[in-house]
Amino acid sequence: MPSPKSDHNVPQVVRRLTSVIHAFEITVVVILIFLMMIAVALSTVELGMILWQELMSEPFLLLGLQELLTVLGFFMMVLIGLELLETIKNYLTQNSLHVEIVLLVAMIAVARKVIIIDMKEMQANQMLGIAALLLSLAGSYFLIKRSFSMPDQPVEAKEPKEPKEPGA
Repeated sequence: MPSPKSDHNVPQVVRRLTSVIHAFEITVVVILIFLMMIAVALSTVELGMILWQELMSEPFLLLGLQELLTVLGFFMMVLIGLELLETIKNYLTQNSLHVEIVLLVAMIAVARKVIIIDMKEMQANQMLGIAALLLSLAGSYFLIKRSFSMPDQPVEAKEPKEPKEPGA
């Protein structure tokens, strides 16, 4: 039979281990936030440089289709980075991942792919796959947002008010 002292130490060891794991998670999340901030900042600078180079080349201040797709692709990449940063920040502050944010990041990533893709090189089944993926993500996002907005309790119907009679 274990001694009462050893029973007392087990919860304390578990508490210490849990606090070490929690501190480790916070450290990793903070490092990820700083790395994501650096990545987003550098991507924004690179986007600015690409846009500047493309606008300064011939024809002056005009973008061709390929250049526009390159700029939009980088723009969407910066948005994906910002959404990922928001996801990591929420994990740090609320200690949970929000599914709707993850779905938004996925939808932005698929939208980026659709924008930069060369449709001439795509086969029909690949286009259908991307469309199905985007519809699935949008449907999931809609259902999750709808489930959060629906009350847990059914709303009771209220009796309509009787109109007041004039002079009453």
